[in-house]
Amino acid sequence: MSQERPRTFRKLSDCVDAIIERVGNKIVLGLPLGLGKPVPLVNAIYQRAKDDASLSLKIVTALSLEKPVGRSKLERNFLEPFVERQFAGVPDLDYVLDLRNNSLPRNVEVAEFFFKAGSYLNNARQQQNYMSSNYTHAARDLIANGVNVVLQMLAYREIDGKPYYSFSCNPDLSIDLEPMLHELAAQGAPIAIVGMVNRRLPFMHNHAVLEPERVDFVVDSRDFDHPLFATPNMAISPADHFIGFNASTLIRDGGTLQVGIGSLGSALVYSTILRREQNQVYRELMRDLDLRNKFPVVDAIGGDDPLSQGLYGCSEMMVDGFMYLYKAGILTREVFDDLVLQKLLNQGDISTKVDLHILDALVEADVIHAKLRARDVQYLIKYGIFKPQVEFKGGALVWQGEPIEPDLSSQEARTKIEAVCLGESLKGGVVMHGGFFLGPQRFYDMLHGLSDEEHQKFCMTSVNFINHLYDHKFGVQALKVAQRAESRFINSAMMVTLNGAVISDGLCNGKVVSGVGGQYNFVAMAHEIPQARSIIKLKSTRNSGGRSFSNIIFNYGHMTIPRHLRDIFVTEYGVADVRGKPDKDVYIELIKVADSRFQDELLQQAKRAGKVPADYILPEAYRSNTPEKLRALHQKYSAKGLFPAFPFGCEFTEEELKIGKALKALKAKTSTKLGLAQALWRAIHVRETPLELAPILKRMKLDQPQEIRERMEQKLLIAEMAG
Repeated sequence: MSQERPRTFRKLSDCVDAIIERVGNKIVLGLPLGLGKPVPLVNAIYQRAKDDASLSLKIVTALSLEKPVGRSKLERNFLEPFVERQFAGVPDLDYVLDLRNNSLPRNVEVAEFFFKAGSYLNNARQQQNYMSSNYTHAARDLIANGVNVVLQMLAYREIDGKPYYSFSCNPDLSIDLEPMLHELAAQGAPIAIVGMVNRRLPFMHNHAVLEPERVDFVVDSRDFDHPLFATPNMAISPADHFIGFNASTLIRDGGTLQVGIGSLGSALVYSTILRREQNQVYRELMRDLDLRNKFPVVDAIGGDDPLSQGLYGCSEMMVDGFMYLYKAGILTREVFDDLVLQKLLNQGDISTKVDLHILDALVEADVIHAKLRARDVQYLIKYGIFKPQVEFKGGALVWQGEPIEPDLSSQEARTKIEAVCLGESLKGGVVMHGGFFLGPQRFYDMLHGLSDEEHQKFCMTSVNFINHLYDHKFGVQALKVAQRAESRFINSAMMVTLNGAVISDGLCNGKVVSGVGGQYNFVAMAHEIPQARSIIKLKSTRNSGGRSFSNIIFNYGHMTIPRHLRDIFVTEYGVADVRGKPDKDVYIELIKVADSRFQDELLQQAKRAGKVPADYILPEAYRSNTPEKLRALHQKYSAKGLFPAFPFGCEFTEEELKIGKALKALKAKTSTKLGLAQALWRAIHVRETPLELAPILKRMKLDQPQEIRERMEQKLLIAEMAG
C-alpha cells in the first residue's frame, strides 16, 4: 500500500484484476448495508467468481436491496410496469437474483446481519448464514470474519480546488472500519479499500468526508452514475396514523428524536408536523382520544405544545421524515461538539444568538480567560462567537487593523468588542446525526437541494457515535448525554409479551425476520440517559388466514428486547408506561392498550398465572378499543383533510392504487378455503365487464384472457373492484 493512492480505474474488470492481485483468490468482501453498495462493481466481482471456481468469495453485508417481484401472476402483472418506471436504470444485485433462484455457486457465500423484513424467511441457505449482531458490533464482526476487501459507493466533490469523496449514505460502519483495515494493512495483511463514484449520490459533509489518500482503488466513470435505489412511499393505514399520533404526544419540546423506517415512522412524522402546524386540531384529537385522562404519561413526558424550541435528530437511519421535520421548522435544535457550550445551552444560560453574555458565561465556566488569549480567540471564532476576521496580534484583538484591548473586565473593551467583534449566532451546530440513509427519490433530491450552509447542519456519521454512549473520536459519553437531552428513541416491534419483552426480529421457530439492528442499543441507551425514554410502537393486531390475532400476547418463544428493559409501548389505542413498575401493573397497562376483542383472554391468562389479582376488573374506559371506533374517528378527521394515506407523496398512479387495494383485499379473502370459495362464487357470476374497468384490465394484461386461469383471474378482479 506504499504506492500513491488511489489508483483510479474506468473499467470494472481492471479494478477486479487489481483487487485479486492485491488480496489473492480468497476474497472476504465487506459491503455497506442498503444503498451504499456499488452494484456494478459488486456484480463484476461476483461474476468473476461465477466464472472462476478457484476464486473463493464470501460476501458479508446487510440489507441487500432488491426490486419488488410479485409471487402470483396477478401480482407480477401489477408490479412489472411500476417497477420498470420506479427503478428505471437501477442495476440489480446479481447475487440477490441468484439467491432467489437458488443458483448461487458453491464457491460463493453470502452472510447478512440484517434482512429486509421477511425477505428470507423461507430461504434455508440465508437463514443458516445469518449473523446475529448488534449494529454497533458489526464492524468488529466484519473484521472477525476476515474481511480483506471493502467496496462502497462514494459521492465526489471538489472543495477549495481539492478532490474529496464522501461516504454519503453509509458512513455508519465505514468510518470505523476504514482505520481498522489500515491497521491490518500496516501489519502486513493484504487489504483493499475500494470505492466507486456515483455523482447522483448526495455529497454529505462533516464526518462523512473521505480524503482520497485513504482509499486504495476507485472506479470513476460517468458510465456508473446510475440512478439510486429509491424506496417508494408506503400507504399509512388509519391504525398506523393513530399509533403515530399517540407516539407524537410523548415528544418533549427541545428534545431529541429517533425515528424508524416504514409507515409507522412516517405516521409519527406526520403527526409531529400536525402538532406544529395545526395545533388546535391536534389538541382536539387528543381530547377525542381522551389521552390525558387515560394515560398520564403524556403530560409527564410529552405534551401538545407546538414544539417551538425544536428538536434534534439522532437516528441510525436518517429517514426522509427528518427532512420534512426540517422543512416544517421542527428539526431546528442545534447541538455542538463542545461539552461546556452544550451544557450552557441545555441549562438555558445562553442561546444560539451571540451576545456579550456568552463571553461572560464562558469565562465563568473557565473555558476562556477574562483577559483573552490567542487560544481563546481561536475558540470564539470556531463557534461563531467572534467574526472570522478578528485577529489576535501582539497581545491585542485586531479588527480591520485597529487594536482592541482583550480585557472583558474593561467596560471600554466590552463596548468595542460588542460593536465590531461579535458574530450573529453560534456556528458549527448540527440538527441531525444519522448513520445511513435510504428513501424515496424525492428525499435524495431534497438532500441535493440543501445549500452548503444547510448541509453543515446534517452530519452523517459512525453508528458507534450514534447508537450508544461509549466514548468515540467524535464525542465522549458526557457530550453525547448533553446533546441527547429528553431523548425519545422510537422503534417498532411485531409483538410484545405481557411482561414487557419485545419481539422485533425473529420467530419462535428460530427463523429470522429481519435483525436486531440498532434497536437493543437505543432501548438500553434510553435507560442510561436522564429523561430519555424508549418507545416501542406496534399494531395491536395482525391478520392471518382470514383471522385477527393480538400482537400483545401472554408469552412467546423468542425475544429481541428482554423484559428488564421495558419502558413505553404505543398501540393505536394508547400508551402503556411500564418502566419501573411491578409485574401486575405492567400486565394491566399492556392489556389497556390491547384490542378489546382480546382483552378478556389476556386478563384471564394473567390471572391464571397469578400475575394479576383475581378480583381485578379492567376499567370501562379501556374497554372500547375497537377498529370501529378508530374508523369513525379517522373518518371525522379525514373529512377535514387530515391523515391521508400518502402525506409525503406517492409513486403509484391513481389506477395502480385502486388495483393494489383490490389485490390486497383479494389476497386476504382467498387466504382461507371458505374465503376462496366465496370469491370464486362471486367471480363465476360476473357476466360483463363494467366499462370503467376496461383500462384496468388492460393494465393488468387481462383484457383478452386466453387460458382458463386468466379468465378466472379476470373475473376475480372484476368482482372485487366492482364491489
